[in-house]
Amino acid sequence: MTVLCIETSTSVCSAAICTDGKPLKQCICLEGSNHARLLPLYIEELLQYAKVQHLAIDAVALSEGPGSYTGLRIGTSTAKGLCYGLNVPLIPVPTLQVLCAAALEKLADSQWPTANSLLCPMIDARRMEVYTAFYDTDLHPLSEVKAVVVESEDSLLSFSANGQQLTANSQVWYFGDGAKKCEAVFTKPNWHYMPDIVPESRHLATIVGPILDNTNGQTVSIAYYEPYYLKEFIAAQSHVKGLK
Repeated sequence: MTVLCIETSTSVCSAAICTDGKPLKQCICLEGSNHARLLPLYIEELLQYAKVQHLAIDAVALSEGPGSYTGLRIGTSTAKGLCYGLNVPLIPVPTLQVLCAAALEKLADSQWPTANSLLCPMIDARRMEVYTAFYDTDLHPLSEVKAVVVESEDSLLSFSANGQQLTANSQVWYFGDGAKKCEAVFTKPNWHYMPDIVPESRHLATIVGPILDNTNGQTVSIAYYEPYYLKEFIAAQSHVKGLK
């Protein structure tokens, strides 16, 4: 199965071609604010690559959020257009899971405790608020996704993990663009900050298969699909003179 993967939920813009869970080619920009300009160029390059390699696109996988409102809208509209044009299904992938896949890739190269370990991806939601959840090392969700104002580790310990309270002894690995600001207030030795973890489109490849297995191959309606914003978008009044 060949999947075109799109990631635009944060400041990272990337797209990749993946076959049978393995990334073949990825285009990526880490600089931010270039999604609308770069994503069409990446898609064109990847479709040309697929043509040269005699690969037929079977589906489009999209990092669904939560994350940047603008980034999610750009990624969603592009993915929908591709699905209509190529006549292929759309497969939404939770962005926090994509972050976990990136973290596990890095952790695999180092010594880390596997017993009682939890993954805590964090996406910046402005000020001291983050979008977050807990996952085990098999990428199974242990809590619902929430927008949380973080003051200390205790702000997150109220989450429920498989119906049980997270314990103070759990080894927690936290990462993502919302995690850096938490490093200053997290002081417990069993909470480990992982820098430089970003969601990349190639990481969607390892998640798409299990998602299809869990849904018995069912995909979303392209016409009615909306990204997972989590919080309602509220437009602020413009400060530019003459605009309301």
